[in-house]
Amino acid sequence: MSELETNLELHFRAAKKEDQVLLQPIRAAAFEPVFASFRTILGDVIYEAAQFHEDREQESLLAEMFTDDTVWQLIVAELIASTGPTIIGFVSVRIDSDHGFGEIGLNAISPEHAGKGFGTVMYEYALQQMRDAGVSVATVATGGDPSHAPARRAYEKAGFDVSIPSVWMCRTL
Repeated sequence: MSELETNLELHFRAAKKEDQVLLQPIRAAAFEPVFASFRTILGDVIYEAAQFHEDREQESLLAEMFTDDTVWQLIVAELIASTGPTIIGFVSVRIDSDHGFGEIGLNAISPEHAGKGFGTVMYEYALQQMRDAGVSVATVATGGDPSHAPARRAYEKAGFDVSIPSVWMCRTL
């Protein structure tokens, strides 16, 4: 994976196994409002039965991206400062050259750096990785609830402009 510095003083590199201990807290902090939103929308009974386990499996999903048998490339975003680099986020990328598409998967920017354009730059870097691999279509999935609005805006700023809305419906029995 090539290294790139952007005009926002971001540096991108492949994740190393020792990064996991720094990326998990970023993931947890970034997704805390999402999980809280799901609980509010679904209510405690449905959330505990139908969603809680999915939210908790996200930690394992990120951990699996550090294994040798993963199909995901995990890219770390470091903010470069005079004191040295600080990891502020990550993005996972899967490239399916056989079918000509790439996918942005699990990703996060630390909440203290959110809303400053770093996510958009990170997605642009991921998209360039896809272009360099020769794929012609990029996909990303996100939620339609209010807590995902910042992610949707960042994806739109990165050029994602075609979507298929979906609805996940629940009820108690």
